[in-house]
Amino acid sequence: MQTILGAGGAIGRELAKNLTTYTDEIRLVGRNPEKVNENDELIAADLTTEEGVKKGVKGSEVVYVTVGFEYKTSVWKQLWVPFIERVIDACAANKSKLVFFDNINMYDPDFLDGMDENTPIRPVSEKGKIRAEVAKKVMDAHETGKIEAQIARAADFMGPTQNSVPYSLIYEKLKTGKAAQWLCRKDKVHNFTFTPDAGMAMALLGNTESAYGEVWHMPSDSTRLNIEEYTAKMADILEVKPKLSILPKAMMTLLGWFMSPIKELKEMSYQYERDYLFDSSKIEKRFGIAPTPIKEQILALKTESA
Repeated sequence: MQTILGAGGAIGRELAKNLTTYTDEIRLVGRNPEKVNENDELIAADLTTEEGVKKGVKGSEVVYVTVGFEYKTSVWKQLWVPFIERVIDACAANKSKLVFFDNINMYDPDFLDGMDENTPIRPVSEKGKIRAEVAKKVMDAHETGKIEAQIARAADFMGPTQNSVPYSLIYEKLKTGKAAQWLCRKDKVHNFTFTPDAGMAMALLGNTESAYGEVWHMPSDSTRLNIEEYTAKMADILEVKPKLSILPKAMMTLLGWFMSPIKELKEMSYQYERDYLFDSSKIEKRFGIAPTPIKEQILALKTESA
């Protein structure tokens, strides 16, 4: 049995599709889980509780964590650390392996241009500090022999999902004839992890014994395009004008007083003020895989939304 905790999100769904390559026993756990594959087992559970975590993990050989708690610092402070501690304990009790899906919020801002698995950890945001603590607990549990664990880490998502910033701010805007939107700077490089690539890579890693005990960056096209160039490329494929508007950091401060999502995003604005290049060469070389090229990503979205 291979189990996905938080199976309803974009990564959880892509992971479920890809796990069929390795097993026909797939369990999806969440508040209201829905089948991705015909034979999926569904378990409704509140993963913010010890009972819910134990219920979800019970009897699992591999547990994948793709949970996404509400994007609020106050919620993250309350939920993330107790959650991962319960998951680690449940995995230990069931002799389950753990694959934790992570982001780059804990990385040192001075090293974002060429991030790899050895990038220094120096979070400058509250959310980053929380994610750093959670990641440390996962790897400490492996190093002490409590469980077998690994981390699958991604850049910002690219895919048809609400938490994909380029999809909602660039693709959907351009597709409807509006100006694409971005944050802080248009002249800075920013690359993304295509959600189908992340699902494929997580399934592969979870079923590779030698992958445990390490951090792995998800396959991500590392073409150096700044946001203005990226928008132009997307507009060309969509056959629309490459209109782009930028929300300056000062405006984020003002709007944050009235709009909670902007307020929550402002502390991460440093990621949009400098070049952000996510290096996935480790997994590409180790497994001989390649990320989906940017053009193919956009064409896939275009076909799906046609």
